[in-house]
Amino acid sequence: MRKIALFVLSALPLFAGFFPPTVHTSVSTSNGTDIKLSKPFPVNGMSGVVIHNYGNDLEAITGYIVQVSSDGNGKLVAKEIIHHEELPTIKTQIFSGDKVIGGYLYDNVLLLAPDADTYARVTKETHKKWIHPDLFALFLSQEGDAFPTKENLAKFAKEYQAGLIYIIKRDSAVLFDPISGQTVSRKNINNTPQKAQFPFFMRFDEIKTGWFSKSGQGNYYQVMEQF
Repeated sequence: MRKIALFVLSALPLFAGFFPPTVHTSVSTSNGTDIKLSKPFPVNGMSGVVIHNYGNDLEAITGYIVQVSSDGNGKLVAKEIIHHEELPTIKTQIFSGDKVIGGYLYDNVLLLAPDADTYARVTKETHKKWIHPDLFALFLSQEGDAFPTKENLAKFAKEYQAGLIYIIKRDSAVLFDPISGQTVSRKNINNTPQKAQFPFFMRFDEIKTGWFSKSGQGNYYQVMEQF
């Protein structure tokens, strides 16, 4: 009989459920490095974007922020907003009153799972815009990487507009924010499969990283412990 994983919500003090909700707020104060939100995000480590209004219905994202304390204090993150050789780099400062969207693109989720059954179950039970791990596998192959890291997930998230990385571990599931590099939610799970595909479930036998690659060997659960 096929085992069915039991997903059990752990206690979450600031929001109900596993996924932090998207929050619309604004900048209260900013000194160019630190920022104060008029309404805090529901969880520390959550990232967001700052949007400046230039008038005449023209708006643009001018910065990324990460909340560092539950009273709405945050830090500006040095991330390139838009990369295009034909477009100028946005250098607008962060102003009081600028709009902020916390959990920007949090509905776009990459799921890293140990096997096909787990992947199918999670994506069926949870309504999100799922980014297939095959895309991430191809990305890693192009980058010459054999398995996920915080660095290559951040780069992938930027190129494919992934807001969250949903990671199934041995005894828990976590949501990793690739902008902040922090875990923003966690829940306990039971009965994860003993045999897991390395480096994660995908529809390829392995990730080719070079002529002499041996990337098909490894332990999925050990790799995911870094998150």
